[in-house]
Amino acid sequence: MLAILQDFITTTIGDYGLLAIFVLMLLESACVPIPSEVTMLFGGAMTATAFAGAGNELDFWAVVIAGTLGNLIGSWLAYGAGDYGGRPLVDRFGRYLLIRPHEVDKAHAWFERRGEVTVFASRLLPVVRTFISLPAGVAEMPFWRFTLYTVLGCLPWCFVLTWLGAQLGDNWTAVEEILRPIAWLIAIGLVIALVVVVRRRWTSVRAEYAALDAAKLDPSGKR
Repeated sequence: MLAILQDFITTTIGDYGLLAIFVLMLLESACVPIPSEVTMLFGGAMTATAFAGAGNELDFWAVVIAGTLGNLIGSWLAYGAGDYGGRPLVDRFGRYLLIRPHEVDKAHAWFERRGEVTVFASRLLPVVRTFISLPAGVAEMPFWRFTLYTVLGCLPWCFVLTWLGAQLGDNWTAVEEILRPIAWLIAIGLVIALVVVVRRRWTSVRAEYAALDAAKLDPSGKR
């Protein structure tokens, strides 16, 4: 499966160049799990001398900018979805997502105090960087502050991967092979954490929503 995805990414970039890098990075930041490591490393490799004269070589800084802009716009889409759904979505479906109503307020306060560090640091981590924009939107982190720290996090990520790809040329997969197990470890860690949280919260969250529903009933037992 991973090999098929990698072949799709490299073939698409080979055919469409900077446009493909922009769209793939946009999708990755819009919560579509497309590995940016493959996109930017291969984009960087296409700036190397190994591709010179092949008719499809790319400019180094154009690759960095295309990747960063794609990440930014994809982040705006995910942020907008979170901001638009926000509290009404939690109020309606929170019991099924095991989210307590007051926890949205806590998340809002968290992003008010530490949103800059959270967004910036998350953008430098595989897997996590794909999904950070959605909770930032739900918590209503100030948009321009979110934009600034998204760019500050995305730019070095795109630059370093493009530079590594350019240095390695045809051997760009060597870096991807190093980053892949790190991404898997993070993904597995997140899944384990999710399972633990679900097990701990299932009974207490359902009980809290049941109490809220009961409080809405009038003395006759009707809403």
